[in-house]
Amino acid sequence: MTGRDVLERGPTTLPLAPSRERPAAPPVRLVARFTAIGLLVTLALAVGIALLARANATATATDQAGDITWFTGKGVVEPLLSADVERGDPAALARLNSAVHRFVLSGSLVRTKIWDASGRIVYSDEPALIGQRYELEDEELRTLRTGGRDADVSDLTRPENAREVQFGRLLEVHVGITDTDGRPMLFESYFRYDSVVDAGWAAWRTYAPISIGALLLLQLVQVPLAYVLARRLQQREAQRERLLRHAVDASTAERRRIAGDLHDGVVQELSGITYSLDAYRLQPGADDRAGAVVTDSAARLRASVGTLRTLLVDIYPPNLADEGLEPALRELAGGLERRGVAIDLDLDDAGSARDDEAALLYRAAQEALRNVVSHSGAERVEIELRRDGGSWHLTVDDDGRGFDAGTHAEREDDGHLGLRSLGDLLADAGGSLTVRAAAGAGTRVEVRVPAA
Repeated sequence: MTGRDVLERGPTTLPLAPSRERPAAPPVRLVARFTAIGLLVTLALAVGIALLARANATATATDQAGDITWFTGKGVVEPLLSADVERGDPAALARLNSAVHRFVLSGSLVRTKIWDASGRIVYSDEPALIGQRYELEDEELRTLRTGGRDADVSDLTRPENAREVQFGRLLEVHVGITDTDGRPMLFESYFRYDSVVDAGWAAWRTYAPISIGALLLLQLVQVPLAYVLARRLQQREAQRERLLRHAVDASTAERRRIAGDLHDGVVQELSGITYSLDAYRLQPGADDRAGAVVTDSAARLRASVGTLRTLLVDIYPPNLADEGLEPALRELAGGLERRGVAIDLDLDDAGSARDDEAALLYRAAQEALRNVVSHSGAERVEIELRRDGGSWHLTVDDDGRGFDAGTHAEREDDGHLGLRSLGDLLADAGGSLTVRAAAGAGTRVEVRVPAA
């Protein structure tokens, strides 16, 4: 059973580093994106301001209609609203009607009515309405009794408004007044609603150019600043990448030095001792007991030399630029074969990988196989490398003991952070690492590296 079987059984997927995009788009693209977002925000603000301005201006125009009704009701209608008018005296009605047409009806104000508390229309500039009786609503009765005022859009379906349908949508304003004898009455005026809305838009058009112009000017000022910031961000990103490359180069140089010292020093000396022991063992007349000890010591030394050589490969991997990724991976897999692990290799066009891509893929394979040796106890490992579109995909399957999330967490607590570090390294390069495992069912390591 390999890690492929884990996929069919619903594996535990470890929360390693996620995939991240490659950094830093060009400054021009960043500025274009910033400008587009800024224009969208400006447009949204302009629409919001327009709606708020219209609502505010409409409310202001409604208040003004209320003021007009209050002043005309108190200043023009009340002094002429006598008992004779209420009785329907023609002369009194004529005087009131003349004043209403001269001082009240003008502009958007198209209809007036005066009501008593019983719901009778005492006066209207429409003679046919005088004497008609309709039921007053609670709000209208409250306004009549308290002397206050209110305004609302007219309901032209009501019977008392039948003669106002010709004017279209209307705003009606009610003001509580009194007749010359002090009896409460209701003065009602009707305004064209379109005029109220037009007043709102007129107020908006007054300061809209200033508001929108200020927003656009702010956007224009921010564009060069955004470009400068984007350039600095790109420069800082390039500087960070240079520092990272220098750090990696310095680490590589140091590992090369250590590997060279070990190879030219300890490894050579141990190899020489092995040859000396073999030569002693093969001498004529050598003691059999001593020969057995020498043979065992030579075997152990050779094993130690092999271990050291393997460590040298780990400390200082092969030069991928010279040797190529495929031979390096085969050599890496050969280390497991020498330990008795069966290896299946499927390397698709590995030779076309760029140096930086090859380094990441080799590092990922090295870490995955190191975990096979250290923790898996696997008898068989499958290594597959393929290029799919714009990415390299490396998969390492083993048939080992596997593990669950709890076991992985314990290893990290003990300081085993190889996979976590590898995930961060791949994420910084725009790739990803996913480990799927189940206890007793093997492990599958999936690596994705962006391809140029």
